[in-house]
Amino acid sequence: MRKKPKLTPLDAVIALLISALLGYIGYRINIGLQYKWNWGAIPQYLFRLDTATGNWTANLLMQGLLTTIRLSIWATLIATIIGTIAGFFRVSSSLFKRLLGRTFVELIRNTPPLVLIFIFYFFVSDQIMPVLGVDDFARNASETTQSLLTFFFAPPRFFSAFISATMTVAIFEAAYITEIIRAGIQSIEKGQFEAAYALGLSWRQKMQHVILPQAIQRILPPLAGQFISTIKDSAIVSVISIPELCFQGMELMAATYLTFECWITITVLYLVLTLSLSLAVERLEIFMRRSSV
Repeated sequence: MRKKPKLTPLDAVIALLISALLGYIGYRINIGLQYKWNWGAIPQYLFRLDTATGNWTANLLMQGLLTTIRLSIWATLIATIIGTIAGFFRVSSSLFKRLLGRTFVELIRNTPPLVLIFIFYFFVSDQIMPVLGVDDFARNASETTQSLLTFFFAPPRFFSAFISATMTVAIFEAAYITEIIRAGIQSIEKGQFEAAYALGLSWRQKMQHVILPQAIQRILPPLAGQFISTIKDSAIVSVISIPELCFQGMELMAATYLTFECWITITVLYLVLTLSLSLAVERLEIFMRRSSV
């Protein structure tokens, strides 16, 4: 059994040093910048009371958080699909598929994500979406359909931009997931491949029953890290006015001048998302280890 971590004197010293550093930063903000803290103003931007219905509803920051969650979920799903396919291409016996997978990885990983954002926004959102009639569909849909689009994606006026932003983040993350899948498959001992071949298994059967069950346990930790990275990287879509958490924070900061309160709150909200995902993946790893015993 894994031993429970114990608090050592070194841990206590580090905690004290971090606390002292945070205290010093707070002191400098108060004295050096003569900043007037106003934490009491933040809760109203998280939730507000709807006077029409009498119910509490999400306000600017929580709306941004929900948009970030939607964007991250869709980008993660699409990135996982693309990355898995490209990962199989990278280990394929076909030279063309290997070259295709390698080209995808090198092209995307060596292109700044900000450049990809603008390429997709001005090309996909401005050129492809109007041709496909996506904008007209979103604007002219029934109230029920618009409500569903808003719940699962974004309000109709942001729908095209949301799709282009999601695809950009997904493709960027997919390049890294590709390498995680490739490395996980190639980490399996050569004898496992030879044994599957000797049993006469097809490529699909070999992957499904022999290679992937072993590779998934090795892939999961770095894959979880990439999913967390997707949440953090989603902040970059604020440059095309997607109302996610960072964009809403900038809008709120410009209107209220609550600079530190806004960004500390946003940091905490991001930490809640990423730490929750980390804990969930850790539980999944423990479950998979127990199941394999």
